[in-house]
Amino acid sequence: MSADPLAWTRDHTPILNAFQEEYGRERPFEGYTVAVATHLETKSGVFIETLHEAGADVVFAPSEPQSTHGDVVRYLDGKDGIESFAEEGMTDEAFDDAQHRLLEREPDVILDDGCELIAKVCADHRSIAEGVIGGGEQTTAGIHRLEAMDRDEALVFPVYGVNDTPMKHFFDNVHGTGESSLANVAITTNATLSGKTVVVAGYGYVGRGVARKARGIGAQTIVTEVDSRRALQAHMDGHRITSMAEAAEVGDLFITATGNADVIREDHFERMPDNATICNAGHFDVEIDLDGLDRLATDVSHPKDGVTRYHLDDGRRLNLLAQGRLVNLTGPYSQGHPAEVMDTTFAMMFMAGYDHVAGEGGTSLEPGLYAVPDRLDRAVADQKLDTLDVTIDSLTDRQREYMESWQDADSY
Repeated sequence: MSADPLAWTRDHTPILNAFQEEYGRERPFEGYTVAVATHLETKSGVFIETLHEAGADVVFAPSEPQSTHGDVVRYLDGKDGIESFAEEGMTDEAFDDAQHRLLEREPDVILDDGCELIAKVCADHRSIAEGVIGGGEQTTAGIHRLEAMDRDEALVFPVYGVNDTPMKHFFDNVHGTGESSLANVAITTNATLSGKTVVVAGYGYVGRGVARKARGIGAQTIVTEVDSRRALQAHMDGHRITSMAEAAEVGDLFITATGNADVIREDHFERMPDNATICNAGHFDVEIDLDGLDRLATDVSHPKDGVTRYHLDDGRRLNLLAQGRLVNLTGPYSQGHPAEVMDTTFAMMFMAGYDHVAGEGGTSLEPGLYAVPDRLDRAVADQKLDTLDVTIDSLTDRQREYMESWQDADSY
């Protein structure tokens, strides 16, 4: 019997397991085709099979060309009603072509990562986009793109911004990316982080998680920001705040987490100490100026799997991890976020799709970007607490009346 690559992960995804049982009976996605773009590893594999158990015909493609696990793709592709547009080690060109071919299957719902499918279907497959009921987006980078599309009135259907709902960003971004990024840096380099100076670019939820956890294991942390309010948050959380130009001179490890381009540039590379390590925890491989690094290098070597070393003309060496792509997902040892965290994220993505086809308001929404309804977020939180066998208090009638009243407290 061939090995089931999802077996271990299922042991750590209790919400999705409960969804498979509940919605496997109800089959709310029966008759619908659901398109999924995501990093194709074991957690996303359980997510895809959960959608399938709930009745969906699922078509899936990667959201990043180098994070695909071939054994997971082959396992899912062997199931009736699931079709892959992915293979391990895809080129950028094959990756792009696969997404377009997937969209030609005319999905009813698109559950996306990085706004890969949603941007393409609205821009290049207009007639297909007009048949899409709705979508969901799970990443910060994807939300930025969707906000721009919404401003330009380019969205053809309603999309839930799953990334911005509390059950996603408080756990996935902070704990999932924070822990998995640092874990993969440590495994790839086989070097300690304690006592090192770690520079984190960006103090959104991802940057906050990386910086907090780096500090917790003994690193000296510096945060760089372009937003004054986030910089103040980082300052009050105990991190040193500087510009990237200042941080470049003293950092041992640099981690970008901004969702923007050219965060670490040629003038920063010129200031970095010998043997500094650079990596990216944002969605796309644009945060580190790789062309600038190439221009400065007189030679390039690969001293270790997952490490590209750039030799500069003054003798300094700069080490780039995972080719500037997502360090927690595309390195040689990367396994992505812990399953317990992705269980929550994919549960939210499932509920976003569910609400579009069978929920209270999905089909009545006009095209645009929408916050996930609070009822869906709380439903997943309640389910998570149930899986942990945790009991919380409930408001009494008097407490609820007090909270909902505008009258003077003395009247109670």
